[in-house]
Amino acid sequence: MGEKYAERESRFDGAIVWTRQVPQGPVRPVLPDGCMDLLWIDGRLVVAGPDTHAYEPSEGTGGRFTGIRFAPGTAPALLGVPAYELRDLRVDLADLWPGVQVRILTERIADAADPAAALESLALRRAADTGPPDPLMRSVAGQLAQGRSVAATAHTAGLGARQLHRRSLAAFGYGPKTLARVLRLQRALALVRTGLPYADAALAAGCTDQAHLAREMRELAGTTLSAYCEAPAKSDTAQPSGSRTTA
Repeated sequence: MGEKYAERESRFDGAIVWTRQVPQGPVRPVLPDGCMDLLWIDGRLVVAGPDTHAYEPSEGTGGRFTGIRFAPGTAPALLGVPAYELRDLRVDLADLWPGVQVRILTERIADAADPAAALESLALRRAADTGPPDPLMRSVAGQLAQGRSVAATAHTAGLGARQLHRRSLAAFGYGPKTLARVLRLQRALALVRTGLPYADAALAAGCTDQAHLAREMRELAGTTLSAYCEAPAKSDTAQPSGSRTTA
């Protein structure tokens, strides 16, 4: 039996709640997506920071994993930690929040009939007690996701290059140029998954040509387009590249 993946839109603005059933053996790599996740794994609450390259989980014994994937720029306010401190990391929530608080939350999710719903409720309760995400940086992420250039996005946001870079580090974990590359790659992969030829997907996503997309795949995803497209056939239900599993 292959992997099984399911997701739904969350009541938390812009987030996705997902579950993943993984068989014993090798686990598919996680590709950069500009997002951060709060995970429920083996009775632990874990935060997956923003990735700059493919994350390779260690081979495991399989199991069921649950997560809530936050849109770019929305998790730092919720977690109380700037995104750059979690870049390319998987850390226990207890390393970020008071241990007593995390133990209570862990017990609550462990006792829940639906861990995914309990994880979503945790995020919603936390959001009610914290400040909202930086609206300007959410706008920046939205513009970059639509394929606008970094220069045009900075102009619209009314920010200089240094200001945009500094605020991007806190909101996204890296600068706007890296976020733009990651989001462009995700656009291209989404188009490829629909069956669009590689060259057409590359141009539609904003790459100069197919060779440009191939280079981005190697640098950001650590794989080739062909290998990526063949991988879903091994799963019962192929999951998007952003879903996280092991810490």
